[in-house]
Amino acid sequence: MRLFAANYRLLGWISLILVGGFLTTSIAGFLASREAIEHSISEQALPLTGDLIHAGLQKDILYPVFISSMMAQDPAVREWLANPGQHQEQILGYLHDIKGKYGTVASFMGSDVSRKLYHTYGPPDELTEGRAVDAWFFRIKAMHNAKYETNVDIDTQYLLKPTLFINHRVLDGAGKFVGVAGVAVPLDTMNQVLARYQERFGRNIYFLSSEGKVVLSGAPLKDEDRTLSNRAGMKEIAPAILNRSVAPTSLAYRNGKSDVLVNSRYLPELNWYLVVEQNVSGNIKPLTRIFALNFGISFAVMLMVLAVTLLTVMRFQRHLQKIATTDALTGLLNRQALALLFHQTTLVSKRSGRPLSAILFDIDHFKGVNDAFGHTAGDSVIRQVARITLDVVRESDVVTRWGGEEYLVLLNDCKLSQAIAIAENLRLRVAEHDFGLAADKVTVTISLGVAQYHDNESEANFFARADDALYGAKNGGRNYTNASHVASPAAAVVVGS
Repeated sequence: MRLFAANYRLLGWISLILVGGFLTTSIAGFLASREAIEHSISEQALPLTGDLIHAGLQKDILYPVFISSMMAQDPAVREWLANPGQHQEQILGYLHDIKGKYGTVASFMGSDVSRKLYHTYGPPDELTEGRAVDAWFFRIKAMHNAKYETNVDIDTQYLLKPTLFINHRVLDGAGKFVGVAGVAVPLDTMNQVLARYQERFGRNIYFLSSEGKVVLSGAPLKDEDRTLSNRAGMKEIAPAILNRSVAPTSLAYRNGKSDVLVNSRYLPELNWYLVVEQNVSGNIKPLTRIFALNFGISFAVMLMVLAVTLLTVMRFQRHLQKIATTDALTGLLNRQALALLFHQTTLVSKRSGRPLSAILFDIDHFKGVNDAFGHTAGDSVIRQVARITLDVVRESDVVTRWGGEEYLVLLNDCKLSQAIAIAENLRLRVAEHDFGLAADKVTVTISLGVAQYHDNESEANFFARADDALYGAKNGGRNYTNASHVASPAAAVVVGS
């Protein structure tokens, strides 16, 4: 049992080492792969997507900015807005030309001199300070730090839907504000542009105003998601996004159970922020599946390694036990094994009340065999005597090599008279056996001492009685069976030829 427990303790340590090493390498590999994926998305994929979108928007969104800028820088427009009463026909014709040539939905000019708004929808409209619908014009007039403004509003007079307006300040040669020139683009057109990009790149794409409100989006948004500070998980990173940095800014936030990577940049042409998001859960799922697959395969391999290790350890320990308890020459148990076995045998004998006897014998004149025929022949004789003994005794009996040419047989449930009979049978079998040696030189016989175990007798005394009986047989001329009938070795009976 102790050896069995030792096996499992060793297996337990091996298991801990294998499991610990396996888990450490697997988790470290998973985390390293996840970090590499997140770094690749955050530092490469998202900025690259932003670059591609920014380049694509030159035509779709930034192009109207350039048109309005061109209009504001045109000397003729400056002259017309400074003297609009004389050039109304030229202004309206110019606006229709811009709309037709560049494909804008509408183009317009507002004069600070005449306080009229000229556009391609129809006759000019009055610009009245204090009226809500005209507030944009006077807001732009009051601007001093920016050349233009982009804003999203409902065109209540004409398009009747959300519209993107690009309003450029127009100054005369002296730098005096004379009016506004610009174009209008339906917002749903811009949203469709972003939707195409979003579908193409598989990422959320939207524009923020400088106040943190979503002005354009590639997907429909709930009202609470239209303000950056109200979006789930983004309140903490909102100030970092609205940093007015034209260089890409990489951030991350957590939305529920998902990690979202964010890349933002400020576009001074629009005074907006371009934001590209990606939920990394979709990228991590394949990695998680691979990790689970690797975990399953590795766990199965580990179980096989443990099984092989257990079998190897048990086989090795059985081999060690066999070496430690078995005589290499004869294959019989050795004296050390008998010492372990004898205690258990005596306990069984006491509990059951069954007798226990022993036969101690050795080969007569064995030195003569070695001297006459050599040690190889002597080893052969020892092995043959062992085989004869195993053939004579019962299967329940234990045969051991006591040492050298000596043997001891432990007879379970056997009285002294029965043990004497077995010993005598063994003696005759050995004497009659042909050992393959020249009979005229050496005859192989054995001398035997027999003793029965007495209750509470010590091991040493029991074997001493058997040993004294053996020496009595030798002193009686050898090839004898000598039995010890009592605890004292003086009382013995000799049986022999």
